[in-house]
Amino acid sequence: MATLERYARRYLEDGPNLAWLLVVNVLAILVGVQFYVETLPEVPVYLWPFYADSPAALFLVTLSLVTLLPNLGRSLGDAPQNRALAYLHTLAFAWLVKYGIWTFVSLNLGFSAYFGPPWNPDAFWAYWFIIVTHLGFVAEAYLLPYFGATTRGALATTLVALLANDAIDYLFGFHPPLRYEPGLLLPAATVALSVLAVAAAARAFGRLSSADGSV
Repeated sequence: MATLERYARRYLEDGPNLAWLLVVNVLAILVGVQFYVETLPEVPVYLWPFYADSPAALFLVTLSLVTLLPNLGRSLGDAPQNRALAYLHTLAFAWLVKYGIWTFVSLNLGFSAYFGPPWNPDAFWAYWFIIVTHLGFVAEAYLLPYFGATTRGALATTLVALLANDAIDYLFGFHPPLRYEPGLLLPAATVALSVLAVAAAARAFGRLSSADGSV
């Protein structure tokens, strides 16, 4: 944990490093959106944020990191905290954790459709690259508790939002494109990950003090 804190301070307290991290996230959003471009016309526009799960997670964490810009040159402990930020940081954390792990789970449930030796061009991009980059979501999520806080309301709202996303994905059929039919196991795993992600947020974040408007 001390190692992660050291990286958090290196990248989140220093202007050039924070800028670099923001640029990487924006580029990752653009790369992620390309994965959905062909199928987006089949999805109602108002559901795009729930359909493009990984770009949505990266967008939320980018917003979360942008809130640190006024705090540059000071300790992460001095970063602003209020109820609105608690909701943002909690949503970003949970979305990153859920879809970082979900990608690993979904590709391995359809293992034969994605896996191959790293030197196979399709397998390199379709399996290895995607899994490694998405597991990086989880590591990035754990930077947020070093400057953010949560509340019971933020945790409850995040759980409702994630479960609503699950319903949109599997009850209405707007899940991310897969090379196989999800069946019952992937939806069940996805709902479990929603609960796990919120439980992880509850454990990782400190609570917003009542003086800052905790709800």
